[in-house]
Amino acid sequence: MAYPLSQAAKLELQTQLQQAVVACTERCLYHSAKWAAELLNSFPESEQDGQKLDSGLYMSDNTSNISLQSPPVNRNASASNLSPREAHLEERERHRYLLAQSFFNCKEFHRCAAVFLPKVIPNPTASSNTPSKAKKATKGKSQVGTGKNTTEQDTLSQKSLFLALYAKYMLGEKLRDEESEMILGPQDGGVAVNKELVGINQALEDWFRRHPDSSESQGWLEYLYGVVLAKGKNEADAKKWLIRSIHSYSYNWGAWQELANLIESADELTSIAEQLPKNLMTYIFHIYTCQELYIANDQIHQQLDQIQEYFPKNAFLKTQRALLWYHVKDFVRAETIFNSLLKTDPFRLDALDHYSNILFVMVRTPQLASLAQHASQTDRFRPETCVVVGNYYSLKSEHEKAVIYFRRALTLDRTFLSAWTLMGHEYTEMKNTHAAIESYRRAVDANRRDYRAWYGLGQTYELLE
Repeated sequence: MAYPLSQAAKLELQTQLQQAVVACTERCLYHSAKWAAELLNSFPESEQDGQKLDSGLYMSDNTSNISLQSPPVNRNASASNLSPREAHLEERERHRYLLAQSFFNCKEFHRCAAVFLPKVIPNPTASSNTPSKAKKATKGKSQVGTGKNTTEQDTLSQKSLFLALYAKYMLGEKLRDEESEMILGPQDGGVAVNKELVGINQALEDWFRRHPDSSESQGWLEYLYGVVLAKGKNEADAKKWLIRSIHSYSYNWGAWQELANLIESADELTSIAEQLPKNLMTYIFHIYTCQELYIANDQIHQQLDQIQEYFPKNAFLKTQRALLWYHVKDFVRAETIFNSLLKTDPFRLDALDHYSNILFVMVRTPQLASLAQHASQTDRFRPETCVVVGNYYSLKSEHEKAVIYFRRALTLDRTFLSAWTLMGHEYTEMKNTHAAIESYRRAVDANRRDYRAWYGLGQTYELLE
């Protein structure tokens, strides 16, 4: 049975996206808020004004051919439909929440967390602990979150608890990067870890144990728990909690991205799709994950055609189309889309590293030089910009300069896949095989699905022989 996406459903979708922007912004999930805001503003002008549109996209019960239906209204996630207890707690914490949020925005993560949890999470003594090891360490002993700590957490709303724990997580990420020091240095590559993960894991376990009723959930704490479990390499449980988060609140794009990062094959995607709600976000997730898995067949393009009828101006969806062409080496079509995106939104740097790869392969030196200059003038401290400039120097055979910029990109974001792979290529050109192998290994660690890193790794080992 198929269900048309009615005009009422479209208006409801706009409302849900508006709420998502507000909810994600309030919780300092700015990338998810930006994604939802861009989707919200990519409706046709007539639809944004509430005029009647034709409907042509349908929902199928067949999970192998995911389509759209009217998105369900999540009563737990909407601020106007909180339980009386949660509404009372949020109202009572309003002033403190604004204070904590201001600390987070100033990157004072410790102060942000301390507004609500001054004593809840101790610093683990063993920096090598991961969430999966935390259970063994506390077996037979009293766990964090009991006694006074439990009382403090129980007096917090889910919203405040999420912000405090998320600040702890960001603090741990920041300190880990600082301890790692230089790229490919002695402390880089797993030696330095996020020391806050164990404490956050224990605090969340305690909270879920005391609140077993999933109907009370808003989805945000489940999302954070999934992220922490994924960082601790407990991927099976991470998937379960991310799926649970998505069912509680579907419009947090960050949860979908984290789930996509854990999927390694088309079969696994099909299996997980059966566990997901059948709505707009699942539809977009399916397209995005197929692109990440390098699945670029006619069916995916047709699904993208359908969704773009409703969001014709959305840059994210256009980027997915360009990347699909890029994966099948149709560089002309991919370059055309990226060039159009750059003209439409010249200050958008997302996925610009892929555009520079295309220009590199097509040997478009003048265009790559212009792109590098434009990106540097827009924001020289974005990893995408550094990769674009690195590709420009690589095309000019200035490999040492290219490595400098790829290292700079990784200093800004150590999980930036393109920079690891491209730096491996440069070290191969420079005959530094050991550095090339390590770069490719780090690329594989960041994304096990990246065939280019695997190919480079095999090629470099061949050179050693």
